[in-house]
Amino acid sequence: MTIEESAAQSSPTRAYGTGREALLAAAIRVVAKRGLRHLTYRAVAEEAGVTHGLVTYHFGTREALLAEALHYSLDRSVPGLSDAPGSGRIESLFTGLTNLVESEPDTQAFQYELILESRRNPTMRPLVRELYDAYRSTLRAELAAAGLDGDALTHLVFAALDGLVFQQICAVNDVPTDSALEQLRQILATMRDRARQSSGDD
Repeated sequence: MTIEESAAQSSPTRAYGTGREALLAAAIRVVAKRGLRHLTYRAVAEEAGVTHGLVTYHFGTREALLAEALHYSLDRSVPGLSDAPGSGRIESLFTGLTNLVESEPDTQAFQYELILESRRNPTMRPLVRELYDAYRSTLRAELAAAGLDGDALTHLVFAALDGLVFQQICAVNDVPTDSALEQLRQILATMRDRARQSSGDD
């Protein structure tokens, strides 16, 4: 089974048992700390403190483990885009993002490892596409609710968020992420107000 097939077969309403969730969290930590090429049943088992047979039992293939780990990481990350989903309140956008990255840096590092590996391994690209699509579709819905729509704007805002998160986990920027996010919210609010004004003038 390919990675793409594993991703396609994952349930859209995912439920993780306690033991399964612990294995997914362990897989994310392994990739975040050691890179994707070190993701093995044995490495995950050692990280989780279980036998590697248990990892095999739950996931069957490395591809299935990786696909589920991605979904698990998205379930933990995507809600960080807004603390009031669907409200249209720009002031609610990205407010918990900095704390999310601080509390779960391995989750973000895991996703970046997938992205980098996809440059070397084309079979990884469907997972990376799924990763970006999940963020972009949620972000586009939030922007649309605020009266700001369009693929180009969604791409631009997501690129800014993606870069800020990457710089935060790598600790390479002296400007606090929260300050940059506040500037981004102000830009979006200005765009929204101008759009409303323009619409009113018509």
